[in-house]
Amino acid sequence: MALDVPYRSIPDMFLKRVAATPDRHAFAHPGPDDSGPVWLSWEQVGRRAKAVAAGLHGLGVGLEDPVAILANTRLDWVIADFAIMCAGGATTTVYPTTEPEDATYIIADSGSRVLFAENPAQAAKIAGAELPALTHVVLFDGAPDPAVAVPQLTLAELEERGERALEAEPDLIDMLVAGIGPENLATLIYTSGTTGRPKGVELLHGGWCWEGVAQAEMGLLRDDDLQYLWLPLSHSFGKTLLCGATHVGLPTYVDGRVDKLVDLLAVVKPTLMCGAPRVFEKVYNKAVTTAQDAGGAKAKIFAWGVRTGKEKVALEQAGKPVPAGLKLKYALAEKLVFSKLQARLGGRMRVLVSGAAPLSREIATFFAAANLPISEGYGLTETSAGNFVNPPDGLRIGTVGRAMGDLECRIDTDGEILVRGTPVMRGYHNLPEETVAAFTEDGFFRTGDIGSLDDDGYLRITDRKKDLVKTSGGKYIAPSHIEGMFKAICPYTSQAVVIGQARNYCTMLVTLDPDAIKGWAAGGPLEGREYAEIVASPEAQAMVDGYVAELNAKLNRWETIKKVAILPRDLTIEHGEITPSLKIKRRGVESNFAAEIDKMYAGTLAEL
Repeated sequence: MALDVPYRSIPDMFLKRVAATPDRHAFAHPGPDDSGPVWLSWEQVGRRAKAVAAGLHGLGVGLEDPVAILANTRLDWVIADFAIMCAGGATTTVYPTTEPEDATYIIADSGSRVLFAENPAQAAKIAGAELPALTHVVLFDGAPDPAVAVPQLTLAELEERGERALEAEPDLIDMLVAGIGPENLATLIYTSGTTGRPKGVELLHGGWCWEGVAQAEMGLLRDDDLQYLWLPLSHSFGKTLLCGATHVGLPTYVDGRVDKLVDLLAVVKPTLMCGAPRVFEKVYNKAVTTAQDAGGAKAKIFAWGVRTGKEKVALEQAGKPVPAGLKLKYALAEKLVFSKLQARLGGRMRVLVSGAAPLSREIATFFAAANLPISEGYGLTETSAGNFVNPPDGLRIGTVGRAMGDLECRIDTDGEILVRGTPVMRGYHNLPEETVAAFTEDGFFRTGDIGSLDDDGYLRITDRKKDLVKTSGGKYIAPSHIEGMFKAICPYTSQAVVIGQARNYCTMLVTLDPDAIKGWAAGGPLEGREYAEIVASPEAQAMVDGYVAELNAKLNRWETIKKVAILPRDLTIEHGEITPSLKIKRRGVESNFAAEIDKMYAGTLAEL
């Protein structure tokens, strides 16, 4: 049955939301000294977005004209995004961590007319570049530089220009929005990708409006929720959450400072938060290592609580009733163990959603045991981020849930997941041949992921098609599955990368969580040492080797890890080893740490 989407475009949805609930909380930004959220009503957000839209119209932005945003997640990003689309333009997203060369490429390839930059340092990324389409740069923070080639103005100045234009022509924005339809371009999101130059994904208004309605239909969003939105709005995951919040009228606290996330959860007290697995892994690591470091009775109580919670979850997942005795035990476990973890996340969490990369089954089970179930979902930039998700009332751990809305899905003969429907992209910008190659003859998008559907329509992801490793012995191995298992077994892990393509056995590169490993070193000979010194020690290697042995006991013989190298630093976006959405860029990792990999394979044929 077709999903009923009552909007022509994102600005149509936005203006209808403003009209329906003008006085309700819409979006908040951090207060002074992080004292708490400072809220804007829908009417206030609408007024600001309309003014900026009128200002953009005055700068010549028209229907489907690309306008870029190069900034961290913040309220100004949200205002600018709504304004671009109210003016008829298409938001082109650029991660704030993007290097100048790639930032310039994206702005040039998209043909962006205007650039919103967070500050002069971000604006400087395009200094000296040939960008004939770009006419203005708008700064969120800082003062314009009169000496630069492309004229600069502040967001406040653009808003003031727009306010004057609306005084002269009050119906301007309504007339512009009336001319935007579901088939018009809404966003150009450049995939950071794990290889090659970024590709511009053309996503339409109809697809984003579909996303907003589909999220609500799955029970993920309610108007009495409070969302903490920290995800990069440059990423499709963050963008789709804005659409859901607009459709539902969901109050959303916007703050992209990831380093403040854990502390501010207790201040903001959200009921809904979405994130990449790395965030949940860090919370898990902190809980487990804190209990282990406490030792004695506290460690035993923690272990008992986790066992009790997992016992309850196992019965629930099997569709069996939880006996009264176990319910009583669990109530005690929640009071003694899990209430502390719940409080750390604000104490009111109703829905947690994980996406952008695979979530370890063990970590998903741990959170469910703590009465903080994570609804794992799945989607791609090319499909507007949200395609499958576990409904809160129908969680199946180990799957990415059921298809959202009326999305069609089938599994190809080689196991590849194929999808078709409204949220799928129009194509890759300026890449007609790659666009054709991305679709089947009957219009299904090739996701590049391997998976299977069960009888109830729940999807299980095996691996990325291109990430499957084939050893020299001809065996296929799914690295992300093994990496996820190891992260759950070793609570000190930050990242794990399995190596094995065309090799005669598998090895693994590991980075350790700086906070967790310093806690591990406390009270011993390594206490107070620098991270690089701790991880290079024989003690750290012995600790990791022990966890690898535990991992190998759970793997098939051909999957087992024969050698492991602990890296002297964590993987970073800047070094080209992970994407801004925290996916591993295997080619970058293998290139940067080629010496460590070669050492694990040097002269070892005789050992097999």
